[in-house]
Amino acid sequence: MKDIISRTISWILVVDLGLVLVAFAWFMAAVVGRSMNLNLGLDLWYSLWNPLILPAISVLMAGAIASGVVGWIGRKFGSDPSL
Repeated sequence: MKDIISRTISWILVVDLGLVLVAFAWFMAAVVGRSMNLNLGLDLWYSLWNPLILPAISVLMAGAIASGVVGWIGRKFGSDPSL
């Protein structure tokens, strides 16, 4: 059961990382487009910042921290004391 939960959380974090990277690429393209007087959706990106992008970044950071803590606890209380 632990492995299924771990794989599910890892899959969710991978999808979340993809969303964050796509949002970053969109932001960079929109900023460059704005400097060239092209509308590439920077205003739409700003409107999606609070409801979508910021929570995705927060989930990614929380997942990375939780993964590190779980790994540390697993090594600390695991069966192999040499780790």
